[in-house]
Amino acid sequence: MFSFFVWDPDRVFFVIPYLHHRIMWYGVLFAFGFIVGYFLVRKILTSFLTHRDIPVEIAEKEALRLTDQGIVYIVVGALVGARLGHVFFYSWDYFKHHPLDIFKIWEGGLASHGGAIGILMALIIFVWIHRNTKPPITFILTLDLIVIPTAFAAFCIRIGNFINQEITGIPTSLPWGVAFLHPIDGLPGVPVHPVQLYEAFFYLLVFLFLVCLWQKDRQSLGRGILAGWFFFLVFGFRFWVEYLKTPQNTFDNNGWIKMGQILSIPFILVGIYLLINGYARKKR
Repeated sequence: MFSFFVWDPDRVFFVIPYLHHRIMWYGVLFAFGFIVGYFLVRKILTSFLTHRDIPVEIAEKEALRLTDQGIVYIVVGALVGARLGHVFFYSWDYFKHHPLDIFKIWEGGLASHGGAIGILMALIIFVWIHRNTKPPITFILTLDLIVIPTAFAAFCIRIGNFINQEITGIPTSLPWGVAFLHPIDGLPGVPVHPVQLYEAFFYLLVFLFLVCLWQKDRQSLGRGILAGWFFFLVFGFRFWVEYLKTPQNTFDNNGWIKMGQILSIPFILVGIYLLINGYARKKR
């Protein structure tokens, strides 16, 4: 005899008085992840600069300046990339007939792979603009600086997906199955794998692992090792967990591999390359 957990929370965090504008739990958690990430990047960047024989006061001011500017690039890159990723990777059949709906981002529809691509593009622009910074802020170094807070933000976002009852799993008889009563996708009232929680807790473990790695070996850590572990672990897990998700588009119904898995493969390969290169540099 199996049991399951019934889940049907209110998606609305609160309503702004007089304006009657709803603030959703997903948006609150999305913002919380980026706010925490902002302070983490400042701390990590300050540590990096102070270990380059820069006085603490100057390092803190420079870290504040670079973080204030960089967070704008990251947030814009994440939102634009995630939205366009959803449009072109998962819902093009709809949006090609309703192009103006692409701008209705408040209605939902963000893809994590698109967000990752958007952030990478934003970082390329950011590094190019700040190419004369002393000490130099390289692209690989910038990746290492942001993957720790990104793992935490990914944890927050997946909790938001769970509250939103979206990106649901396939039916299961396991005792920790969750029955969503008003899911955005999937079958209402049917126990399914809580894949949002699988991802959320795994991303939290990745965050803790990267923090420990940085704390333990920050002085001799080869460039790209933090980013390499992030890409390899996060997108490697994402490849596996796709098997437990309900199809996100028509493509997912027509083959043995899903769109999310195809999009994960390049990031996994990049992670392997960064790890091999990073540990080789550390050994030298």
